[in-house]
Amino acid sequence: MVETDKKREMIIDGAIKRFIHYGINKTTMNEIADDLSVSKPSLYYYFPDKSSLVHGVIDKIFSDYFEIVEREADSTEPLEERLAYFAEVKHRFFQKYYMLHLSGGSPDPALNSEELKNFFLKMKKKNEDFHASIFQQAVDRGEIKPVNVSKIAELYLESQAGITSLCILHGNKELFPSKKEMKLMLEKQLDLSGIFIKGLQ
Repeated sequence: MVETDKKREMIIDGAIKRFIHYGINKTTMNEIADDLSVSKPSLYYYFPDKSSLVHGVIDKIFSDYFEIVEREADSTEPLEERLAYFAEVKHRFFQKYYMLHLSGGSPDPALNSEELKNFFLKMKKKNEDFHASIFQQAVDRGEIKPVNVSKIAELYLESQAGITSLCILHGNKELFPSKKEMKLMLEKQLDLSGIFIKGLQ
């Protein structure tokens, strides 16, 4: 069982490398098998089709993200510092996985399955619930006034996502944003966090 899990993880890691370099749309299952020197039957044993492999890749990305942010779930740092930290973690993930083009539509059916869309919605809700708990802790500590933390978390994350979308629109979705654009995006997100918190105090 452990060996099976290791082989599955190896395939996912190999797929991530190729997806980042060439994009999901331009990558075939055969190319991934060749990269990893595994037989095609072996690859298809773990992932019956490209959609299931893409799902495995995205599941790993979200698992890694939540593993990092949830370590700070019970931190006693001020709200502004905590939100800044979470924004920086999301920024690192955005930079690392930008070339996967996970936001927005894609001509590749592997990224447009109903199962995957539902998974994205589930992860979006999990992130909102996590941030709602962070806002609730701030309420309980008297850092911010009592609010509907679920609505505040949703509004906060959507406003942050809006800044990310603008960064993509200003550039070319097929090209990696410049370091200057990336730096400006994070600065705006951090500024927005500060303004957002002041409005809740």
